[in-house]
Amino acid sequence: MLRIGLTGGIAAGKSTASARFAELGATVIDHDALARRAVAPGSAALVEIVRAFGDRAVRDGELDRAAVADIVFHDPSARAQLDEIVHPYVFAMSKAADRQARAQNARVVVHDIPLLVESGQGAADFDMVVTIAADVERRVARLTQSRGMTSADARARIASQATDEQRAAVADAVLDGNGTAEQLRAQVDEFWAMSVPAPA
Repeated sequence: MLRIGLTGGIAAGKSTASARFAELGATVIDHDALARRAVAPGSAALVEIVRAFGDRAVRDGELDRAAVADIVFHDPSARAQLDEIVHPYVFAMSKAADRQARAQNARVVVHDIPLLVESGQGAADFDMVVTIAADVERRVARLTQSRGMTSADARARIASQATDEQRAAVADAVLDGNGTAEQLRAQVDEFWAMSVPAPA
């Protein structure tokens, strides 16, 4: 089983690449989805978050994502505290999903991890690491146009993550997310053809 770590900054195009990997036959383990499950109502992680940040972190028994984002994206120590709470749960869930994929004889498993570098993972954790890179201005434009963020909020989100240079330092392949979705999908196809062994 070939295990690939896929990462990229917000609005760089990682979701497009992840979807294309799935279309090509990979089993994709979405760590954002795992993180949402980890903080579901009644979860141990949510209890820890409330203990750390108070009742402002929840609304109607659920994690108030907007409120938590407002807390952590402007406070690096709060962001680190949140990561320390959530990452171990996500890591355990990803290991379980990885084992399940192996039991089901998956040929290629792609771990879609936005914070691969930030969580301390890298080349030692996967057979290959792929990152999607895109210019900051291109990403700011995408965030303001498609997600309705202000330019300041978009830049704060980008600044809170690892840089493209930090991601490239642990990557085996860097795909260019500056172009169209079709261009990025074509790069995924090329990577797949060169790096994924054909079925026996």
